[in-house]
Amino acid sequence: MTSRLTSRTRFRIRPRPRRRTALLAVGALAAGLLLVSPQPASAANLVQNPGFETAGPPGAADMPYCWEKSGWGDNDFTFTTVADAHSGGKAMKVELTRRVSGDRKALITESAACAPPVSVGKQYDLSLWYKSTTPDTSVTLFRHDTSAGWQYWTDLKTLDMAGTWTQASVRTPEIPANTDRITWGVSVYGTGSVTTDDYTMDQVADPVPEPECTGTPAECANGRWDVLPTRNPVRSMHSVVLNNGKVLLIAGSGNSEEMFEAGTFTSAVYDPENGTYKQIPTPDDMFCAGHVQLDDGRVLVMSGNKAYPAANGSHGYEGYKDSYVFDPVTETYSRTNDMNDGHWYPSATILGNGDVISFGGLREDSTGSVTAELWSDAEQKWLELWKVNQTWSYWGLYPSMILMQDGRLFYSGSHVFGNNIPGTGSAIYDYGANTVTQVPGLQRKDERDQSASVLLPPAQDQKVLTLGGGNIESNPAANRLTDVIDLKAPNPAYVAGPPIPQGTVDLGAGKVAQTGDQGKMYVSAVLLPDGKVLETGGALHNRADPVFEASLYDPATNTFDPVAADPEARGYHSSAFLLPDGRVMATGDNPGNGSWNHNVSVYTPPYLLKGPRPKITSVIDKEWVYGDTQRITVDRPIAKAELIRPAAVTHSSDPNQRFVDLPLSVDGDNVDLNVTSNPNLAPPGWYMLFAVDANGVPSVAEWVHLQGPSALAKASGDTPSAHVHDFADALKGKTTGPGKKTKSKQVSPTLAGCDRHYGSANVCVPTAFPPEVKPTTASRCAWLKNNDYGRLRLNGKDDPLRLDRDGDGLACGKGDVRRG
Repeated sequence: MTSRLTSRTRFRIRPRPRRRTALLAVGALAAGLLLVSPQPASAANLVQNPGFETAGPPGAADMPYCWEKSGWGDNDFTFTTVADAHSGGKAMKVELTRRVSGDRKALITESAACAPPVSVGKQYDLSLWYKSTTPDTSVTLFRHDTSAGWQYWTDLKTLDMAGTWTQASVRTPEIPANTDRITWGVSVYGTGSVTTDDYTMDQVADPVPEPECTGTPAECANGRWDVLPTRNPVRSMHSVVLNNGKVLLIAGSGNSEEMFEAGTFTSAVYDPENGTYKQIPTPDDMFCAGHVQLDDGRVLVMSGNKAYPAANGSHGYEGYKDSYVFDPVTETYSRTNDMNDGHWYPSATILGNGDVISFGGLREDSTGSVTAELWSDAEQKWLELWKVNQTWSYWGLYPSMILMQDGRLFYSGSHVFGNNIPGTGSAIYDYGANTVTQVPGLQRKDERDQSASVLLPPAQDQKVLTLGGGNIESNPAANRLTDVIDLKAPNPAYVAGPPIPQGTVDLGAGKVAQTGDQGKMYVSAVLLPDGKVLETGGALHNRADPVFEASLYDPATNTFDPVAADPEARGYHSSAFLLPDGRVMATGDNPGNGSWNHNVSVYTPPYLLKGPRPKITSVIDKEWVYGDTQRITVDRPIAKAELIRPAAVTHSSDPNQRFVDLPLSVDGDNVDLNVTSNPNLAPPGWYMLFAVDANGVPSVAEWVHLQGPSALAKASGDTPSAHVHDFADALKGKTTGPGKKTKSKQVSPTLAGCDRHYGSANVCVPTAFPPEVKPTTASRCAWLKNNDYGRLRLNGKDDPLRLDRDGDGLACGKGDVRRG
């Protein structure tokens, strides 16, 4: 074998005859837009079209995109793209039927568009899958010399014969001087055939030194919370990160009936860079509205509070039809057309074409809205009812509707107030077909009130985590449940995940360790740039008993790692969200006595205490188009890059939160990022771009704009179908159509879990007390006193909780307690 290789090496030093027409065709395409969407390299894989799935352009000698025929000598041969593939639908078969001399091989095309870039002094791991009928094969490398051009480099490995798919792996020598690209493939130099598929090429990572801790050992392991010196001036329960890095904090009346009656509606814009707040004139009571960033960076705010509940129980909260757009540039609200119905607590999900779909909430008459609403990006308005597909189903309040990779919507089962929807509590909705398919597996579906659901990193994996929850009507102790679903499975179903770690709970007499199955509702879940999820905040019961616990969930291992807990109570009307600098901000808490926590805390994750951060030194273009390759420069090596959609969160709910992986190719400090061609994975809009090093340390984010449907059509030549991925097409389970047209869904005026017979509308005396509270006046009044309710006025003559035993119109007086 040694003499054969020596002989072959001597021949290959001479220039090789090549198919110049094929190379010219590929080169011409590299200079402009491709006529097809090429199969991209996966994360870290430097090989373009690694599985031969993308056909080459006309005139490319019948070879797949970025592959060419090569070889020399006197032999008879065929190159065939075959369906007998290791994965996908195609593989490459090279066969010699007669051989006197030379070889034949399929090589990565020798062009700047296709040949992988390399760095001098680095090594690369190469692998492929193959089947072979001949022992006369080898993995052959060529290199591009910046002065002398393309030339043979070396043979690295002989492949054993294999009748079934077998993986071969090899590591290159260090890249020699003056070399900027390489190409490689499998040479066949004996009669027989080799079929290959699924090529990969990864740079061998430099040894990563252990990061130097810049905090205390506890901080470097668990992160650090800091309570900011400046308090939030408004009672904000809605937090929207704007495309300039500032944060819109919306309060409306702030769950204060007094402010509502006075017409005092507030918002503020917080600037993380200087820690200042600017109060914004707010035209309506956006308390418990819906919101989402539009593709141009403005914020669509829909519905809100038209009325607080009547003391006599004649009506509950009411939702208005008003809708507004907030402009981050002018920091002002402007009115849109009205929605077709009122929606207090609506969902808001942006679609792949830039439209926004909304479900649920309460109407102007306090009944549940069964009207789906669609905001048209093209027309910049809410569409007329007859233009919108309807299920005539009541999806509840803040139903978590997550856009799937194929354009359908996944209702995760996370919602607000009371029981879940009928059935399994989770479903997939196909807007085009107007069908709803039940999804099984969600644990204790009627105890997922104010749980959190997130599309896990990366969005390409299509996995959703749902965690925690309770039920503010029956008011059990909140649970520790988590459920994970793979939406790419043929028949998606939730499976139980690991329980949320336990922390401490303040039951009114100081913090004690959680026991048994105690978990939390009002959970906040935040996607982090290192690919983990921070879950934080919460409470054990309805607007009471705050839980102090936080942990990092790792999707790769399906595990939780407890970290430092926010020192501030973060229950009802709290929110937590990612800032562009990689920290997490948490604000709000509105316990049942009607008070408000104006303190703001900020979490510094452990990754920010591991020494210097990588820096994105330039972004060549901040206007991105689907399917593009975008170049950035960095100041030191990075391991990955991603887009994170900025938060628009309220009541544990942000269905648009997503982390989109950007497969990368590295050439020194230049990094080329492959942008997804699927707008359902990354709906149009502004995103935070993070570069992350091998220790998980992220850069400060740069803002990039992923353009909408007009740019997509321009790039592709046509508007593609939303259903570009074939998965979950054969869902099993109960499928229903649009159903019978109905006007609304009757709901109880105590839907918010509060007994309106006592106190003012913004004070929540629970309809069901925690289990440890005995059903006596004395025990209930003691609990109310420990939670700072004080004495409460009785509304009307009914006293269902027996808190006014002496009949003086005031609850929990001395006479009431003596009698109870």
